Amino acid sequence: MRADLCAILPLALLAACGRTMQPAAARPEPLPAGIAHAWITTPDRQHLLERQAGIPIARAGDAGGIPIDVDTAQQFQSMVGFGAALTDASAELLQQRLPSARRDSLLRALFGRDPGGAGFDMLRVTVGASDFSRTFFTYDDVPADTRDDAMAHFTIDSARASVLPLLRRAIAINPRLTLIAAPWSAPAWMKSSGSLVTGTLRDDARPAYATYLRRVVEAFAAEGAPIAYLTVQNEPHNEPKDYPGMRLDAAQRATFIGQHLGPLFARHGLRTRLLDWDHNWDEPGSPLQVLGDSAARRHLAGVAWHCYAGDVSAQSRVHDAHPDTEVFFTECAGGDWAPDFGDNLRWNVKTLIIGATRHWARGVTLWNLALDEQHGPHRGGCNDCRGVLTVDAQRGTVSANEEYYALAHASRFVRPGAVRIASPASAGDLSTVAFRNADDHSLVLIAVNDGTTARQARVRAAGQQFTVSIPAGAVATVVWR
Repeated sequence: MRADLCAILPLALLAACGRTMQPAAARPEPLPAGIAHAWITTPDRQHLLERQAGIPIARAGDAGGIPIDVDTAQQFQSMVGFGAALTDASAELLQQRLPSARRDSLLRALFGRDPGGAGFDMLRVTVGASDFSRTFFTYDDVPADTRDDAMAHFTIDSARASVLPLLRRAIAINPRLTLIAAPWSAPAWMKSSGSLVTGTLRDDARPAYATYLRRVVEAFAAEGAPIAYLTVQNEPHNEPKDYPGMRLDAAQRATFIGQHLGPLFARHGLRTRLLDWDHNWDEPGSPLQVLGDSAARRHLAGVAWHCYAGDVSAQSRVHDAHPDTEVFFTECAGGDWAPDFGDNLRWNVKTLIIGATRHWARGVTLWNLALDEQHGPHRGGCNDCRGVLTVDAQRGTVSANEEYYALAHASRFVRPGAVRIASPASAGDLSTVAFRNADDHSLVLIAVNDGTTARQARVRAAGQQFTVSIPAGAVATVVWR
């Protein structure tokens, strides 16, 4: 059973759901000094981002509980945001299957922050089709055995039906929303296979592919959806057999970035920043090889990562070798293979919200923002993936899954420009990460209790302390000044 989204979202959506209670604001306005505020999600779903009673803050001294020392003087990366992927499947469900009033309430609940909104600040979009599209396409498809180096047939009309209207509305709600884009395949006429499925980029198509990606960035910007970051290729070491993909090894990516894409973007004055890899933690050597190429490195802003193999610590291995390189975590999906709400909630928060940011991620995006009750629509690829939201396409209802709560425990409270600060990676049964918001200097602590009993966390910062109770298996976000 999934949580009813109507139980946690703002008043506008509650009215659409026939509910009348006023939800708690995402954070007090203004946040009073001397009081800490905690929000809790428990594995039994009895508490879903539920605000607790205020906790008095006192001078630091001896007290019980597991000590959690937060040090504002130790500062690490600044944050861009948290969110998910607006795939074609997600866009179709939100744009075409929901009544306009409910859709707009939902978007305000997802991308707004007060009152009670999730405050998503990042969206990932696909350049052309992924496995979560009904058809396979790019933005420059031509008949077999023909080329279109002049891009005469280039068009983003396929994005205009659902994706772009949603992007524009989300940006209107949250002007600080950051878009990160990724292609699954170059147009078939540029590839060794002559198909969107399998194959690699032909050497003689590198200039055309760079032009294609430039046109994508320019076209989305002209539609009011500027792309802040572009990864060169989604999962470049994966060559799927039943949906679009394209293998690009490290040497190919380095040549393409350093000699074609990077210089072209620079000549045209594009501000879109380029990211390498966009694949799993198990092969850090591949992005390290690309970053080791001086021409490619000149044009790369950073590296993006997925969760499906390896360990999150790989992000630090690459960052430590190139400390000026930005880090983003861009994809992970839950599904029917992992049905337990509490286990999934803890894993997502501990590994992705806490782990990825402790290993330098400036942003965390999960996979599909929304899927229907049949895990789609999709063509090929994952048959049992779970979206952050589930849209019942028949009834037009929306429910929130554990991935929503994992994201919202961070996105509601950690705002763009916040800086990660020091806290213990683990203390007893607790795992933590802490941030300081730039606008009001509020402090945010996110903690997971992996234990089987409730734990008292004694939080100490700047000569003050307070104690927060975290139930067994629960996630807590605590905010204070």
